[in-house]
Amino acid sequence: MIKVYTAQDFIEVAFWKNYLEQQGVHCQIRNEFLGGAMGEVPPIECWPELWLDDERDEAVALKHLASDPLAEKHLPEWKCVSCAEVNEGQFSHCWQCETEKSNEEY
Repeated sequence: MIKVYTAQDFIEVAFWKNYLEQQGVHCQIRNEFLGGAMGEVPPIECWPELWLDDERDEAVALKHLASDPLAEKHLPEWKCVSCAEVNEGQFSHCWQCETEKSNEEY
């Protein structure tokens, strides 16, 4: 299992779950009911998360997520293979060395 998306809004995460499942990508939502723990746990840790059942579907799922400009801000960080810099998910190139992100760098 691998996390591919998180957002503060459960409806947004549920939308992507339904969309990806229509594309044949099996996934599940975690932290669906964790909102009540906010205050005891940092709020961002309570956000609903979308996890893939099969890691082999990661490239397909991220391709669909990247097609939506609103989803880009919630893509997972990736590490550059050239300089090992950690980049935010919405970037297609490393900000440090400008190497293009590949599918293995999630």
